[in-house]
Amino acid sequence: MSDSPAVNAPLDPQEKPILDSLLYIRDKLSLLKQDRSTYIKSIDVLSLYNETIKQVQLLNDLRKEHNKPLENNRVDNVLEDCFQLISLFFLTIGRNNEAPAVYSMCSTVKRLLDHLSEVNFYSAKDLDGIESTFATMRETLQRGKESYSPHLLTLLENRLDTCHLILEELYRRLENLSPELVPTYEKLVSILRSMAACNTRNTFPAGEVRAFRDQLIQIQATMVDGKFLGSDSTVPQGQEIVGNLLNRCLVWADLCLEKNGKIDERFKPTYDKLLEIRNQLEKLTLTQAWSLRETDLYNYQRQLDRIDESRIDGNFEDAQGNKADLHTQRTLLYLIRRSYAYIYGLIWSSEPVSEALLPVFNQLQTLRRCLLEVKKSGGVSSPRELYPYSMKLNSIDNMRTDGKFMIGSDIPEGQGSVNALLAECFDTAYELRVEAEENSASDE
Repeated sequence: MSDSPAVNAPLDPQEKPILDSLLYIRDKLSLLKQDRSTYIKSIDVLSLYNETIKQVQLLNDLRKEHNKPLENNRVDNVLEDCFQLISLFFLTIGRNNEAPAVYSMCSTVKRLLDHLSEVNFYSAKDLDGIESTFATMRETLQRGKESYSPHLLTLLENRLDTCHLILEELYRRLENLSPELVPTYEKLVSILRSMAACNTRNTFPAGEVRAFRDQLIQIQATMVDGKFLGSDSTVPQGQEIVGNLLNRCLVWADLCLEKNGKIDERFKPTYDKLLEIRNQLEKLTLTQAWSLRETDLYNYQRQLDRIDESRIDGNFEDAQGNKADLHTQRTLLYLIRRSYAYIYGLIWSSEPVSEALLPVFNQLQTLRRCLLEVKKSGGVSSPRELYPYSMKLNSIDNMRTDGKFMIGSDIPEGQGSVNALLAECFDTAYELRVEAEENSASDE
C-alpha cells in the first residue's frame, strides 16, 4: 500500500522505529479490511486503535523533545492512513457516534470545502448542510472527551477549526448577494452543475445542453442595461456575483457544445479513471444498505487524493508539463468534486449498526416501509393479510438471545437500533391488526 499523497520531508532517524510500527499497523488494518470471510469485530479495531495512539504519543514526545512540533514527513503520511482506516472501521462496526469515526468525515469535508473555495460557485444550501455536519461532529468529540485519547481529540478539533474557517469565508462571499438575486444565483449554480454532468455521459446530450443555454439566454434577457432588477425596479446588491456566474455559464455551454463531450486525449486515462470512480460511488449510493462496507471507501478516497494532488498550481498537466485546456480542466475537477460529494453522502448516511447485524437491520427497514405503505393506503381488510409480516417479524424476534442479537458468543454493535426498529415494526403491525379487527366487527 502506498502512502497518502504528500510531500515527504527527510525522516529523522529517531522516528524510524515509530514509522516501522505504523507501517505494521497499517498493513494489519489493510489485511483486516480485505478479509470478507467474517464480519469486523470491535475488539480487533480497538486493539489497532490503541496501538496507533501509543505511536502518536511516542511521536509527540520525541518531537517536543527536539522542538519540532510542526514536522511533517512520511511518518505523518502513514499515520494519516492509519487514522483514516480506523475511522472507517469504526463506521463499519457501528460505532458512528464515537470520536475516531469523525476522522474520515472531517477529511472528506476538508476536501469539499477546498474545492468549493477554489471553484467559487455554490449555494448557501451547500454550506448549511456542511455546517450541520460540523455541529454533529463537535457533539461527538465532546462526548468522547472521557473515553478517547486527548491526542486524537486535539487533532480532530484542530482540523474542524481549520474547516470552519474555510466555511466562514465561503459564507462571507455570499454576504453581498441580495435575497432578491438568490433564486437567480441558485438557478445558475444548478444549470452549471447540470451541464458539467452532461459532459461526462457516454453519449453527449447536445440537445439538453442547448436547452440549458436557452435558459441562460432567457435569464440574460431579464437584465436591463446589464443589471438585474428587483421587484421594485431597483438594482439589488450582488450584481457582480450573479453577472460573473451567468457569463461563466454561457462560456461553459458554448465550450461543451464545441467539444461535444470529447476530452483531450492526453488526459483521457485520468478522465476514464475518475469516471470509473464516480460511477462506482454513484452505484454504491443506490445499493448502500446491502453492499457497502465503509472501509471500501478508503481506496476511493486515496485514488481521488492522488489525482487531486497531482495538479500543479491547481492545473492538470501532461507528461511534458503542458496545461490542460479549460474544458478538460473543468471536466476533471467536476468528477473529483462529485466523487468526494458521494463519499460524504455515504459516510453521513452510514447506519450505527455493525455489519454483522446489517442483514437483519435491512430486512426490518424493508418490513417497516411495507407496513407503513399498507397503513398509508388504508390498512388491511382482514388480519389474515398481516400473516406474512407477522411470520417474518417473529422469525427475526426468535433470533434474539436474552433480548440480544448474537453472532456466536459476540454481541455486535447496534443492538439498540435494531431492537428499536423491530419494536416499531411490531407496533405498526399491531395497530393495523387492531384496526382491521375493529372494521370487521363494525361490518357485522
